[in-house]
Amino acid sequence: MIFHRALRRELVSSAGATFTVLFSILLTWTLVTILGRAAGGKVASSDVIALLAFAALNYLPTVLVFTSFISVLMVITRTYKDSEMVVWFASGLSLTRFVRPVLTFGLPIVLLTALLSFYATPWARGKSTEYVERFAKREDLQKVSPGQFKESASANRIFFVEGVAGTNAVVRNVFVNQVDAKGTSVIVASEGVVDVTPSGDRFLVLKNGRRYQGQPGDADFQSMEFERYSMRVTQQSADTGDSKDANTMTTAALLADWNGFTKAELMWRMSLPITCLLLILVAIPLGFANPRAGSAINLIIAVLVFFTYNNLTKVFEASIKQGKFSFAMGWWPLHLAALVAVLAMFAWRLNVNHRYHPRALWAAFKRGGARK
Repeated sequence: MIFHRALRRELVSSAGATFTVLFSILLTWTLVTILGRAAGGKVASSDVIALLAFAALNYLPTVLVFTSFISVLMVITRTYKDSEMVVWFASGLSLTRFVRPVLTFGLPIVLLTALLSFYATPWARGKSTEYVERFAKREDLQKVSPGQFKESASANRIFFVEGVAGTNAVVRNVFVNQVDAKGTSVIVASEGVVDVTPSGDRFLVLKNGRRYQGQPGDADFQSMEFERYSMRVTQQSADTGDSKDANTMTTAALLADWNGFTKAELMWRMSLPITCLLLILVAIPLGFANPRAGSAINLIIAVLVFFTYNNLTKVFEASIKQGKFSFAMGWWPLHLAALVAVLAMFAWRLNVNHRYHPRALWAAFKRGGARK
């Protein structure tokens, strides 16, 4: 049918433009956040691109849900604004005839959202956590970037190196400010390297340097030269929380390890494609717009509907996690209520003779103005 093809083309075009804008904003915001963490020494600068890709993949299902909802809403709103819907209704066709082409457009997005939610997003979260933990396990000296001051994991040393030579953590022109029980000491050396003992302990071995202890001018100020000076290199523990974080587990692992956290995470993954489908359907009756009025109100309402639905889903997820709801009783009530709301809005829009229908209210308003 010509109408179906034209509507699908317009939906695809609208979705492409909406996705480009939303994804660009999200990508820029994520890049700024990751660059800030890299500048603060929380992640490796070489991992920025990989972490950006993992973060984008993590947020992609939510972006797709919002994109499909806004695209359908704006296309339906345009048909009202251009009076195409008046011709449609005058031809004896109903609003339900839009369901088939809209679902033809939306079901692939729903399927893609499900695949991302159940498989790609957990993988991206796991890889992102792996990159962060791998950097956290590196020795203090390996975290130092040439020309930058870096604080050690134990917060009692500050390192500065002028350059790096080779691939075995050999650094040139080292500066170390250390605070311990004896006070503050400053160590400078021409070269430093990490040495591993047979027991597995790691030491930073400085060569051809000088050590200053105390405050200049005090009687106990000490200065000494050395050919070789060793200090223990701290290594941050890799234990940053529960190793089996639910949001990084595969879907099969969630089903195998059945507890409150895994139930809540499974509920969230199931909710994303269901939410996508229901929002696509509700956008059809929600797209009503008076040709004489602005269409911005529809977009504002759509944003409120999306965030309300998303936040209520988070509330149910937290309730399952805390044990207030069982999984069997917690995953479906919100979506059932949304489905009932979709059917009610379709019934309301189809019943053109209803006294609360927008056309009837507008006609009553005009009749009231004429009497005055």
